[in-house]
Amino acid sequence: MAQVPFPTSPDSSAQQLVAITLADTDLTAPVRGFYVGGSGNLKVTDPQGTAVTLVGVQAGMYYPIMVKRFWSTGSTATNIVGLI
Repeated sequence: MAQVPFPTSPDSSAQQLVAITLADTDLTAPVRGFYVGGSGNLKVTDPQGTAVTLVGVQAGMYYPIMVKRFWSTGSTATNIVGLI
């Protein structure tokens, strides 16, 4: 039986995990979602350039939101892992 590759559309499962360092600059490429290890607020920017602060993100949760920037300014959440 031939092995079928996993789909790589934005709504398919992640194929790679990357530790996120909060910074006021864009990532090299957007992540398709993220995991939060430590609760707090998280300021993010979506691929269209809209910046919002997600108030009260919870530790241990996965957020299926495409993000191109995780701001250090205005963020208190910790241990963020990006899903690519």
